[in-house]
Amino acid sequence: MTLDELKEAVKEAGMPAFTAKQIADWVYNKRVRSIDEMSNISLKNREKLNGLFEVGFKAPSDAARSVDGTVKYLYEVENGHFVEAVYIPDGERATLCVSSQVGCKMNCLFCMTGKQKYTANLSTNEIVNQILALPEFDKLTNIVFMGMGEPCDNLDNLLPAIEILTSPYGLGWSPHRITVSTVGVRKGLKRLLDAGDFHIAVSLHHPVPEKRLEIMPAEKGFPIIEVLNTLREYDFSHQRRLTFEYIVFKNINETLSHARKLLKLLEGIDCRINLIRYHAIPGVPLEGVNEEGMTQLRDFLTKNGLFTTIRASRGEDIFAACGMLSTLKQSNNK
Repeated sequence: MTLDELKEAVKEAGMPAFTAKQIADWVYNKRVRSIDEMSNISLKNREKLNGLFEVGFKAPSDAARSVDGTVKYLYEVENGHFVEAVYIPDGERATLCVSSQVGCKMNCLFCMTGKQKYTANLSTNEIVNQILALPEFDKLTNIVFMGMGEPCDNLDNLLPAIEILTSPYGLGWSPHRITVSTVGVRKGLKRLLDAGDFHIAVSLHHPVPEKRLEIMPAEKGFPIIEVLNTLREYDFSHQRRLTFEYIVFKNINETLSHARKLLKLLEGIDCRINLIRYHAIPGVPLEGVNEEGMTQLRDFLTKNGLFTTIRASRGEDIFAACGMLSTLKQSNNK
């Protein structure tokens, strides 16, 4: 719960208003696992809270560990479903990739989560729990909502989670430690952009709308041209960052001709490009490109004024692609 929700809850339970801040401190700062541990709340009120609520802590049910230090955690959520959160240590930086849905409606050709189809939105509790129940929580420096699901499809639960992460009563993080990824859902994009100063990442993957549609069905409902027009209304010239994610596929989007079209498409937008190596998934006839092809694309775009990086591949030995581990787990449970 957000602080406002906690205030309403304790009011309805007939408790003093200040109890809400006490609960927030116990749950988000001290990270207790039970209401009985909230020692500055009267025994009577703790008993009342126990009859109405639970802390909501749920440890990961499984983990896959990579030789490079990456850990993919599996969390069980409502109705016996599973979602993934990926912990990625990198020197002094440690990032957690968090899921927002079970499955996904977007059905991108290259994504295993889309093959699961959409099942459910995660609750705010199930989103925040991936973070607070992380064994390496104390090492975290950054959160990226790039896991399973389309965040803009679940803003009613995602935005309260971000409030908890960034508010003084919660974790008190700077919004610049948080990145939210989206394909650009029309109704959600503007709401997302207005909700806070966190970073935005847009899944682009092809500079030609008609070709983007072939690998991203969402292009039909949420055309990239409309997404870009919305983004142009916002200022990304200061600390807030706008990144376009671009998985590089052999014979699809990797040539210098594609790069020139990308430069034209993004002209006038203060942004960067993050080139991503393709992680193969079963039954999909797509191939990645070699290191030379990735480097050539990066260097050409950067030379022409579009700052471009290549995302380091991590955890390839532990079902690295989004949805691989949860799909396997759910298949085994059938």
